[in-house]
Amino acid sequence: MTRVVLAMSGGVDSSVAAWLLREAGHEVIGVFMRHGQAAPEADCTPRLEPPHGCCRPVDVADARRVADRLGIPFYTLNLREDFDRVVDYFVDEYAAGRTPNPCIACNTWLKFGKLFDYAQGVGADCVATGHHARLETLADGQVTLRRGRDVDKDQSYVLFGIARELLGRLRFPVGKHDKTEIRRLALRHELGVADKPDSQEICFVPDQDHARLVRARRPELDTAGEVVTTDGTVVGRHDGFEQFTVGQRKGLGIALGEPRYVIRIEPDTRRVVLGTWDELARTELTARDANWLIDTPEEPFRAAVKIRYRSRPVEATVTPLNPDRFCIQFDEPRHGVAPGQAAVCYDGDRVLGGGWIE
Repeated sequence: MTRVVLAMSGGVDSSVAAWLLREAGHEVIGVFMRHGQAAPEADCTPRLEPPHGCCRPVDVADARRVADRLGIPFYTLNLREDFDRVVDYFVDEYAAGRTPNPCIACNTWLKFGKLFDYAQGVGADCVATGHHARLETLADGQVTLRRGRDVDKDQSYVLFGIARELLGRLRFPVGKHDKTEIRRLALRHELGVADKPDSQEICFVPDQDHARLVRARRPELDTAGEVVTTDGTVVGRHDGFEQFTVGQRKGLGIALGEPRYVIRIEPDTRRVVLGTWDELARTELTARDANWLIDTPEEPFRAAVKIRYRSRPVEATVTPLNPDRFCIQFDEPRHGVAPGQAAVCYDGDRVLGGGWIE
């Protein structure tokens, strides 16, 4: 019997993952990762509990209820201090004019970092989550990370940062199922979460006002400046470039007679640069802090590349610059290449690795 520590969020995916693991004969230990993040102190306005967040009291209650129904032990881990690292990363990236992806950071540092430490402490063989991704062992014994069966729910993009040596100790039970089937299983086995909505936002920014969080955590920061077009014409002012991301069209607060997009953010001059759709196009990018789930490539290779979680993979040539950096040249121009997001390389449904867009 394999002892497995399962991250339980109270959602339908991790709840069904618990049932699948138990049915497969594993000894399952459910763990809720409590980050304890409060709303920024700068805003004391009372709020109703967000309807689609995570890490809320109702979520830990749902997770505990599922564990009780399945007869598996359940514990909560207080990771507030560790999670502060994720929040600081998020704030610092926006303060530097980049667009962070905290879900990747959380997966890399906590779910597949601190949770493995906990698993080792309780003598567990594996760590499992409710991510929509798959693992496959090849004939030579290598374990590969692959896209989830449900393409619309696939989460392999946010898992590229997992250390390669940990793949053999991971389990993604729901990755072989589509979401409709997952909800059907939750209903059939009376887990009580079959109709629970998926979380759609960053768990520590439930109101999606990330600029407010940045100002609350960094009150000394002054990022106000000019809004300009690509030819340098000043067309307005903004009160903080952390409100913007490359590719953004809505919420610019400026009418120029035709659609304009954020082309780049210049933290040194504090300028937000607007341009046309054509000016937003990029044919290449460089990425840093590479994490490879294959032998570290030394020669250029072909791959399909995703530049955002919701984007589709597109064909490109990937050229390693050194073990930690690589360049991507797209076959066709891509729009909205944002520094701070991840560029993840695929061979079919296999994740080859990725890095952070510079």
